[in-house]
Amino acid sequence: MSDDGLTLFAPASGFGRAAVSVMRISGPASGPLIEALGRSRPPARRLALRALRDPADGTLLDRALVVFMPGPDTFTGEDMAELHLHGGLAVRQAVFRALAAFPGCRPALPGEFARRAVLNGRIGLTEAEGIADLVDAETEAQRRQALRQLDGALARQVDLWRDEALDCLAGAEAALDFSDEGDVDDQGLDRVVQARTRALHQAVTAVLADERAGERLRDGFVVVLAGPPNAGKSTLLNTLSRRDAAIVSPIPGTTRDSIEVRCDLRGLPVVLIDTAGLRESDDAIEAEGIARTRRQMRQADLVLCLIPADDPADPPDDLPAGSLVIRTKGDLEAPSADGGSGGASSAELTISAVSGAGIAALLRLVHERARSAFGAGDALVTRERHREALERCAAHLARAGQADQRTPPELICEDLRLAVRALGEIGGHVGVDDVLDRLFSGFCIGK
Repeated sequence: MSDDGLTLFAPASGFGRAAVSVMRISGPASGPLIEALGRSRPPARRLALRALRDPADGTLLDRALVVFMPGPDTFTGEDMAELHLHGGLAVRQAVFRALAAFPGCRPALPGEFARRAVLNGRIGLTEAEGIADLVDAETEAQRRQALRQLDGALARQVDLWRDEALDCLAGAEAALDFSDEGDVDDQGLDRVVQARTRALHQAVTAVLADERAGERLRDGFVVVLAGPPNAGKSTLLNTLSRRDAAIVSPIPGTTRDSIEVRCDLRGLPVVLIDTAGLRESDDAIEAEGIARTRRQMRQADLVLCLIPADDPADPPDDLPAGSLVIRTKGDLEAPSADGGSGGASSAELTISAVSGAGIAALLRLVHERARSAFGAGDALVTRERHREALERCAAHLARAGQADQRTPPELICEDLRLAVRALGEIGGHVGVDDVLDRLFSGFCIGK
C-alpha cells in the first residue's frame, strides 16, 4: 500500500443487493468531492439528503444521504465523507465511476483506511489488527477477543512495559555515562536497574506462557477426523457441520484430500478436517493424501480417531497424545466372539451419525477441549507477530537481568535498547528520542 496523499474511496458495506450501500471517502479532496457531487457541502457531521450528479456531465446518479467529517477528529485523521446510497449494483457502479474520474481520487486498496489511521496516529497497530479480527469474527468468543484488541488491551499493557523498559534503559545509560558525577550512585543504579529488569522479564514471560490461547481462538480449534477408510469420517463431518460438505461413499479411499469446515460450537470457533483413510496403499494419490493426514494429525489441537463398530481395529500407533478414540456406526455394531460388543476397547464414546446417538456427548467433549485450549478468553497475544516480538523482548531482558560485574555495561544497555525496540514494534512506534527524554527529565543532565 502506498501513502501518496490522494483521496481514497471504497465501499464500506457488503456487496450484493441491499437497501443501503455506504461509500467511504478519505483525503484532502473529500469536501470538494461532496460539493461537486451534491452541489453543496452539508454541515459537518450531519446527514443531509442530496441529489448526487456526475460532475462530468450532470447526470443524476442517486438521491442519497451525505455526511462530511472534517479532520483530524476522524477515523483516518483526514477529512472524510460517506455516501449512503441505494444498494443496487448499478447505483454503486455509477457512483464508483464518477469518484474514480474526480481529480486527486483513487480506489482504496485493502486495509488502506486503517493504514492511514495508523500513520496519522489515530490508532495503533494492535487496534488496527483488532478491527480486522472483528470483521472476520465468526463466533462470540472471537468477537469478544477482537473487541479487547480494538479497545487497546494489548496496546496498554505493552505501553506500560515499554515505559518500564525505557526507565531501566535510562538508568543504565546514566550509570554508564555519568558514573563520575558525585550525585550518581552507579552501583546502586545497576542493582535497581537489574531488579526492575528481572521483574519486567517475569511479567512478559508470564503473558507468553498462555499455550497460544489467543492465536488458537483467532484461528479456530482444529479437530482432525482420522481413522481407517469407511470409518464414517465424512458422514460425521456432514453431521457436525449440518451440511453436505464431504462426499459420502462406501468405496474405500473416496476422500483423498482434506476437507475443512469452520463451525461455531457454542460460541467457540472449531475447524473440522475430514482426512483420507489410514491404510497401506499403492495408489500414489491416495498415499499422498494419507501422508497429509498424518501431518495434520501431528499439527491438530485434537484428533478424533474413528473406529467403525462393524469393523473394529486398534487405533494407529502414532496417534498423538490427548486424542479421543470414538467408535462410530453404533447402529451397526457387530457382536464379538464372547457375545459382547465389538470395537476398540479404548474408545471413549460410541456414536451413530445416522441415529444421532452420542453426537451430543461428542460435541460436549470437543467443546470442553476447545474451552480449555482457549483459556479464560482474556489472552493478550493474538497473533504470531505479537508473540515473536515479545519473545525477542524477553530474551534481551533475560540477558540484561542476568548480567554480572564481568558483563560490559554497553552490552546491558544494548539489550535494554533492543527490548524497548521489540516492544515498540508491537504498537508500531519505535523512537530513540524517548530514551533521551526520560534520561534528561530523570537525571538533570543539563546542570
